[in-house]
Amino acid sequence: MTASVPLEPSHSFPLFVPADRPDRFAKACAAAHDSVVIDVEDAVAPESKAAVRRIPEGALPTDRKAQLLLRVNAVGTPWHRDDVGFAVAAGFDGVMLPKVESGQQVADLRAALNPGMVVIALVESALGLSRAEEIAAEADRLAFGSIDFAWDLGCAHARLPLLSARARLVMAARLAGKPAPLDGVTVSTQDATLIASDAQHAAEMGFGGKLLIHPRQVAPALRGFRTDAEQLDWARRVVAASGGGSVPAVDGEMVDAPVVARARRILQRAELQE
Repeated sequence: MTASVPLEPSHSFPLFVPADRPDRFAKACAAAHDSVVIDVEDAVAPESKAAVRRIPEGALPTDRKAQLLLRVNAVGTPWHRDDVGFAVAAGFDGVMLPKVESGQQVADLRAALNPGMVVIALVESALGLSRAEEIAAEADRLAFGSIDFAWDLGCAHARLPLLSARARLVMAARLAGKPAPLDGVTVSTQDATLIASDAQHAAEMGFGGKLLIHPRQVAPALRGFRTDAEQLDWARRVVAASGGGSVPAVDGEMVDAPVVARARRILQRAELQE
């Protein structure tokens, strides 16, 4: 494997690939926007978890553009320690830790990793959400395991029931001074309109990316996070109007310092998307 790829500080769209499908690794690395997560947790049956740690020679491209992460099994499972050892020995860029329920779990994981390896903490339960701030303080980035979270609460995997949980994760990341969290997956791999709409909702909530489960989801997810032309036009006019020193109005609305700051952020994000 090649040297570590730095964590992208802005938008990120990790693409999952099952660890028991090494024939898909190169394709995933080629299709991913910025990172690939080889999954030894949910995607692999218990009887196969040890075997998938033996990745065939040549399954991972040496000239990959994507950051490579390993989603290990959760703390307390029989496979967790060996998964972490495998991540270190194989030279992964980082680890995605599922079902995180305390900051200490993240701290213990980081102590077992090589310096510079990234830790993404998946919050997937009510207990994990209740400790979101301490988890965010220890992790490099939070991610929302929305399907498991909905199961834990017994609620629908839909936008309204999960609204407060998403808001809590965004707030926790901000308080910790970490990159905006990554939203959970869209189950459909065929409905591009739904994937883009879910991504747009995540962007509006303040998320910094989205977890993906199929290469077909990459393009619509990127589209959902892309700043639209109307927003860009508004932001440009606000910034232009703010140069005179007074407090102007744009579209009949007062343009004060917070509005100008928001407009500048929109323009900065648009530049990163180009």
